[in-house]
Amino acid sequence: MVRRTSMMEFWLISVPLDKISCQSLEKLKRVSAKTGLATSSRFHIPELKVGTLDVLLGVSDDLSRLDSYTEGVMRQTSQCLGEVMEEFSGKLLESMLANGEHRTHQKDHQTPLKSYFQTIQVDLATYVTRFQWDRAKYPTAQPLKTLADIISKQVSQVDTELKSRRAAYSHVKASIQSFERKTEGSLQTRALTNIVKKEDLVLNSEYLTTLLAVVPRTAYALWEKTYESMSKFVVPRSSRKLVEDADAGIFTVTLFKNVIAEFKTNAKKHKFTVREYNLDEAEKQKQEIGHLAVDKKELYRTFLCWLKVNFSEIFVAWIHIKVLRTFVESVLRYGLPVSFQAILLQPTKKSWKQLRKQLNSLFKHLDPAAATGKPDVVLDIPDGNTSQQEYYSYICYPIKIHLVDPS
Repeated sequence: MVRRTSMMEFWLISVPLDKISCQSLEKLKRVSAKTGLATSSRFHIPELKVGTLDVLLGVSDDLSRLDSYTEGVMRQTSQCLGEVMEEFSGKLLESMLANGEHRTHQKDHQTPLKSYFQTIQVDLATYVTRFQWDRAKYPTAQPLKTLADIISKQVSQVDTELKSRRAAYSHVKASIQSFERKTEGSLQTRALTNIVKKEDLVLNSEYLTTLLAVVPRTAYALWEKTYESMSKFVVPRSSRKLVEDADAGIFTVTLFKNVIAEFKTNAKKHKFTVREYNLDEAEKQKQEIGHLAVDKKELYRTFLCWLKVNFSEIFVAWIHIKVLRTFVESVLRYGLPVSFQAILLQPTKKSWKQLRKQLNSLFKHLDPAAATGKPDVVLDIPDGNTSQQEYYSYICYPIKIHLVDPS
């Protein structure tokens, strides 16, 4: 079972191009590099169509909801892929690369899933730090509202298909598990499909048949002593033990068909259970489980391929949403003409609070009131969840990448 998640976090920062902000940004880079608070890199945001103030405000709200929705779909895709790959860990291949490359980093002491997990972290981080706007998918000549709609439709389609494919895969898996459960447990109730073979039975006889009796281990001697006398027409020395567990064994006995009822009655008196068994039905079950196994293998292959491709697509779309949000918020807060610069920070572990303090100090001139501690802005999300977006004097959108770690 997939139990843990691991998180990488980046901060996409935007500040205006005024002299003080530019000087503060350069100081931030120097301090971060010197103290090891974070790694930083320039982040290119393309020129986009601004539109009217009403459009910007509407798109801002739409993007906030779309951000949360897309992140949720991405997590579901990652979770599903982790579960599927864990189940088939012996067949592990690289499966969730955001930039389409196929590299394998595996050390002898690592499990395949652990190696896979670490590879994905490297690839996602590389995509974010080397981000380039995909003009083919999201033409910058289109209005902001159109770009948001394109991404929304894309994510919605993936969400719908993920649910459908996951349900189909789960149905086949559940069918196989149901059959497997029937082959486990007590010999009194478990399926006999994989126990009884054709050669164990008398077939195509007009008069004779073979019964299967469950005999307690403590009563083996009693069975051998009594089974031939439980009716007149039992074939002598026809009993043979097929299988046993800790409590009982299954024995065959050959007799005439017209004394089946009598034999069952006498067997019950000795606490022997005669199991019903239909060879034709058993063969159908074998064929069914064989077909299910083939279906599952094919579904696994196609589902894994689909998850690989669509995790990449959703992740790319999600980063583009972050870029759109940064652009829109920068225009709303810093005004026209468009004049801002973006930087990507990756805080080091345990330095988040210190880095945040440094940012608040360097950019407090942008909104002195923010330093006094404005209340957090709580955003209502349609699915019933809430997303807390903290307010700062500068623009900051966290990129929190949660990945399933099945190790």
